[in-house]
Amino acid sequence: MFHYNLPNIQVQRLAVKLNPAAEKLVMQIAHPWVFSKNIEKINKPGNAGDIAILFRQKSNDVYGVGLYDPESPIQIKMLHYYSGKNIDRSFFLEKITEAFALRKPLLETNTNSYRLLFGENDGFPGFIADVYAGVMVVKLYSAIWFPYLKDILELLIEVSGCETVVLRLSRNLQSQNHFDLKDGMILYGTLENEEVELVEHGVLFTANVIKGHKTGYFLDHRENRKRVGVLAKNKTVLDVFSYAGGFSVHALAGGAKEVTSVDISKQALQLATSNAALNGFVDNHFTLAGDAFLILEQLIEDGYTYDVVIIDPPSFAKSQKEVATAKHKYAQLARLGAKLVSAKGILVLASCSSRVVAEDFFEINESALRASGHQFVMQDQTYHDSDHPVTFKEGAYLKCGYYKFSS
Repeated sequence: MFHYNLPNIQVQRLAVKLNPAAEKLVMQIAHPWVFSKNIEKINKPGNAGDIAILFRQKSNDVYGVGLYDPESPIQIKMLHYYSGKNIDRSFFLEKITEAFALRKPLLETNTNSYRLLFGENDGFPGFIADVYAGVMVVKLYSAIWFPYLKDILELLIEVSGCETVVLRLSRNLQSQNHFDLKDGMILYGTLENEEVELVEHGVLFTANVIKGHKTGYFLDHRENRKRVGVLAKNKTVLDVFSYAGGFSVHALAGGAKEVTSVDISKQALQLATSNAALNGFVDNHFTLAGDAFLILEQLIEDGYTYDVVIIDPPSFAKSQKEVATAKHKYAQLARLGAKLVSAKGILVLASCSSRVVAEDFFEINESALRASGHQFVMQDQTYHDSDHPVTFKEGAYLKCGYYKFSS
């Protein structure tokens, strides 16, 4: 039973025509975003969550359906392409069932945490649903979903079997009063502890589902963390921008001799230490708190090297004007990392900046590493884990390179 009366909002249907360029984009590549500047005609004022029906310029045929968002530059978030469609409970059930089917192979491993809905990539723009051991955390980034929230949550519970639902809201939604819904509310079920213990390929972690960043944990790097665990056997490991210790703890579980976690947040390092201890690792896990760039420079000056170095910074480019600076920082980190990798060691470089595309990121890394004078081989390039499918260009953000050094 839900603990709150979820909104009961009547939506209206809007007839929309886009300019020719935007119409072509939607028709040709099924792009999920329609910007306000591309709307040529709309038959009446709309509210958040109203159903926007796209009509072709010349023929008046319906070629798509989305949700109207008057508060966003992306004024129509697309849900369906090439024809009309009733946006109702059956529509959402079909989408959620398809999304869950994609995650089934992952859930056949020793893993009970996964992303069930990945926004636009699963047909739910601005809607995230992460599951941590039976606790579902739903994060909303747009008010378009409030009219449909009760139906969607009921279906998510039905399909996933989750026993608890926590609501998280973006900063933008938190700043407004939407039906007395608050960030961190437990909408369904019970929650004994806001720190939820989860399993990721046999390794234990905790996610703070009430106050934690995003939904409480970062699931997208799961496969890379597992891989680092394999690479770390009998090795010394440096995990830079470690946050809750995802790479660190997998390295320890994989048999690393010792692991050092670096992060600017002492609170994050406490969580990393707690996650390591949860898996029985206390004596061979060390932490360094401070600016990662300064710490790396100090470690180099002190003569430290490590068999495996992982550098996974937060997004450096949250707007287009920050892209140049972000690229400079990635190059700097690659150079610093190269100096800390021991002979025949491995450097793992990752980026979650969507505005720095994968091709540019990997070229930045290779240029920086070549300039360092080290001999290396690019072992692999990886992207999102399987529960983070990418269905449009802007939906891709995560990329990770593995560089094996020979000198």
